[in-house]
Amino acid sequence: METGLERKVMGGATDALRVTEAGAIEGYASLFDAPDQGGDVVARGAYAASLKRLAAEGRKVRMLWQHDPREPIGIWDEVREDVRGLHVKGRLLDGVARAREAAALIAAGALDGLSIGYRTLRASRNEKGHRLLRELELWEVSLVTFPMLPSARVAAKGEDPGDTWRDLAAVLRAARREMARP
Repeated sequence: METGLERKVMGGATDALRVTEAGAIEGYASLFDAPDQGGDVVARGAYAASLKRLAAEGRKVRMLWQHDPREPIGIWDEVREDVRGLHVKGRLLDGVARAREAAALIAAGALDGLSIGYRTLRASRNEKGHRLLRELELWEVSLVTFPMLPSARVAAKGEDPGDTWRDLAAVLRAARREMARP
């Protein structure tokens, strides 16, 4: 089924996505003014109107696995623009098998990308011929395997394998606590 959504994948920097001590994940789903491998550049403020509309309607940006609408794996609790780009903070849900797999892949360093699913509302060409995305309707942010923007990459916390397993256990414990809340 064709939805008309475009996708933009992040990858390359060590702070694109990380697992925190509390079990949450956070990072940048999009960086401003950085050309991706498709020649697109997201302008500062491109998400502002969309984020405002979502908030006004009481809706949230979805967290998906590999852009598959049949595979939600968590919740983005915070999606905001800052001076650098689109920052996301959320949590993988322990009750979802694919989310547990994603946590393990992040912790092991095998999963290294974030990607946005969006519709372009306004765009133009910049002086270098890149498509400059000025206004986007944001639908989802996915955890993905292959990054399109080499300047942002997923990083798991901890170098020691023991640290990796402890971090993964912390993620799973936090997700379990979230699922147990009424």
